[in-house]
Amino acid sequence: MDFFYVSLLSSFTISIILFLHFLFYKNKNSGGGGGAAAAGIPLPPGRTGWPVVGESLEFLSTGWKGHPEKFIFDRIAKYSSHVFRTHLLGEPAAVFCGAAGNKFLFSNENKLVQAWWPASVDKVFPASSGQSSSKQEAIKMRKMLPGFLKPEALQRYVGIMDDVARRHFSGEWDGRETAVVFPLAKNYTFWLACRIFVSVEDPRHVARLAEPFNLLAAGLISIPVDLPGTPFNRAIKAANFVRKELVSIIKQRKIDLAKATTAGATTAKQDILSHMLLTCDESGRFMHELDIADKILGLLIGGHDTASSACAFVVKYLAELPHIYEGVYQEQMEIARSKRAGETLNWEDIQKMKYSWNVACEVLRLAPPLQGAFREALSDFTYNGFSIPKGWKIYWSANSTHRNADCFPDPLKFDPRRFEGSGPGAYTFVPFGGGPRMCPGKEYARMEILVFMHHIVTRFRWEKLIPDEKIVVNPMPIPAKGLPIRLIPHTHTLLTTSFSSSS
Repeated sequence: MDFFYVSLLSSFTISIILFLHFLFYKNKNSGGGGGAAAAGIPLPPGRTGWPVVGESLEFLSTGWKGHPEKFIFDRIAKYSSHVFRTHLLGEPAAVFCGAAGNKFLFSNENKLVQAWWPASVDKVFPASSGQSSSKQEAIKMRKMLPGFLKPEALQRYVGIMDDVARRHFSGEWDGRETAVVFPLAKNYTFWLACRIFVSVEDPRHVARLAEPFNLLAAGLISIPVDLPGTPFNRAIKAANFVRKELVSIIKQRKIDLAKATTAGATTAKQDILSHMLLTCDESGRFMHELDIADKILGLLIGGHDTASSACAFVVKYLAELPHIYEGVYQEQMEIARSKRAGETLNWEDIQKMKYSWNVACEVLRLAPPLQGAFREALSDFTYNGFSIPKGWKIYWSANSTHRNADCFPDPLKFDPRRFEGSGPGAYTFVPFGGGPRMCPGKEYARMEILVFMHHIVTRFRWEKLIPDEKIVVNPMPIPAKGLPIRLIPHTHTLLTTSFSSSS
């Protein structure tokens, strides 16, 4: 599978590819020293590793082995619990650790630091205008999204999510003795994203987009070498195909909106595509069709693989922890009993899923889809007594707090009670990032995960078919074999089991 393409490469091959990355994608402004360092303030402790490759192999390989936190905690123990120096993906880098590091970065977004992506991202998502980078386009997108993705705007989509989930489970789960969870979860989240974002709900149309989209998603997490046959090359081709499909949808939607406006009707589809077509910027300009296609493409990616990973790990932990499963089951069955035949879930039902969401949060703590993210220093500055030169890349890691005993006592224990009351301390639970760059789709993700949990636990119990299945982090956690399970349909003879006796 393409997801594991990188992990199958030899260290020598990876070294060559990283060297090519260094040659073709290196940021010329990445710098080395800096004014603060020249003034006598030391750089953070650490090492730069091998020439060109730096410590990239160790950084990546700990994830392939299923323990991405090892790279972080080994260096915390050796150098500093606050910040250390390294060299990743051809760039000098500092890794900020702990809640204090998260707070500093999230609070200084677009002041001392800004988001950073490798230049290769622009090859997959080139700005149609040719005048701005993917970074600038992402800023525009973040300004547009909150109005559509805030909770009050999403309330009207709970029923749609529930309908998609019913159709998904009816067609792909019911009647099976076994299931492979991760690919099925991907089908669910992709179908849902197509329906909510662009009102594509015909399974045949969704399937037509799914295959090239999966090639795109796989290529984005591969080494960025644009040679025939490589995952990155296939990702570029797939992006072009999906983009053309989206432009066709956009053109038709513009016609539909124009007809609805002329007729004075309100029957045009109300989704994020219509929102983009009808929203202008500060100058009164509307987005170009290709700009909209690229933004929809980015949304499909953002709302697809990460949520698929979260859903898969919910299934994993519920299989391993029967008492946790029972608590979720009792809560979801109480909601199911309150519904009339055929009645869909609504916003009030989602708000009742408090224990289920605490369980999902604990899943996101132990297996965060977003392992961390890079920033770039906009100017020289000091942090914790060390200099950070302009142009350096800065990495924050979710695991530096999620698996830190100072933030979460007994951090490897699965305990949803951590999220009761006021919950974890500030800047310690960061599966969606934080500050101005906190994921704008957080509430959307909460809804799709909870709807998934409702349907799977009210239909089945299950057992893992591979008890000790390896977890690969590349760059998000994925069960190596997709998490095959044996399905045990409910006879609903267990309804008398009390929540308190199983907690």
